[in-house]
Amino acid sequence: MEPLKAKYIRLDHCRGIRPVHKMKLLKYDPPLEKLLHMPPLSLKKLLNMQAAPFEAFYYDLHHLDIKPVLSLYAKHHIRLLTPLDPEYPSLLKETYQPPLVLYAIGDLSLLQARSLAVVGSRKAAGDAQQVVEQILPLLIKKNFVIASGLARGVDTIAHTAAMKLGGRTIAVLGSGFFHIYPGENKLIAEQIKQNHLLLSEYPPATRPQKWHFPERNRIISGLSEGVLVVQAERRSGSLITADFALQEGREVFSIPGNVLDPLSAGTNHLIQQGAKLVASSEDILEELRMDG
Repeated sequence: MEPLKAKYIRLDHCRGIRPVHKMKLLKYDPPLEKLLHMPPLSLKKLLNMQAAPFEAFYYDLHHLDIKPVLSLYAKHHIRLLTPLDPEYPSLLKETYQPPLVLYAIGDLSLLQARSLAVVGSRKAAGDAQQVVEQILPLLIKKNFVIASGLARGVDTIAHTAAMKLGGRTIAVLGSGFFHIYPGENKLIAEQIKQNHLLLSEYPPATRPQKWHFPERNRIISGLSEGVLVVQAERRSGSLITADFALQEGREVFSIPGNVLDPLSAGTNHLIQQGAKLVASSEDILEELRMDG
């Protein structure tokens, strides 16, 4: 019988499977001992999957040879972490829907450090970079790792500023490592891979899909003690990250802005809903029980 970690990895590489399906399986059968023996109709009903993705999932579950895949990952220095591993981040493990497998390239010690998520609009404009570069130095001095999602805009600013200021950063991707998205951030991803940490819950050959990014946001917030939203429109993926943070009891911080600026509508709304208004890094450290 395969050890439980091997079962997690095999399950994670089956086509058609989504995080919600993995949760259902683990809730129904934590040791995954029944999975290979369940009748297809019973398994399909449990997972509530459409016919086509279920057929792909069921075929892979019974026929996928994972050994050559793992050999490929080893050549690319890709580590696979499950909640069974000591390196798996403890804060993320406490969340409602922790990833079954985390794929990692880089410095795994960053997963044990205190981290702050910095997120915001892909359309970042005006003083976003100046604000980030003003907020981060003291946090970096206090050894906080800066986590973000490698997206355009504020995410890119956050990763770049953290590295420029001598700090450490974690990039959580909405795709596999072999398909960095957006393409213009391949160079930044390479820099992070060499000296910091790339993370994804998607096997490396996975191409980006629109639903991956909201799923990815729960990992960014789950890794972190708090989430700082720098700029965001009223309907923004950054607010999804903030919602995940609130659901998990993490702190939410927001940079206020001009009420006439659409890129401040989301951040101002967060403050109205109770997020901590941030004018300096001390405002963040105060909430995270550290003196500036």
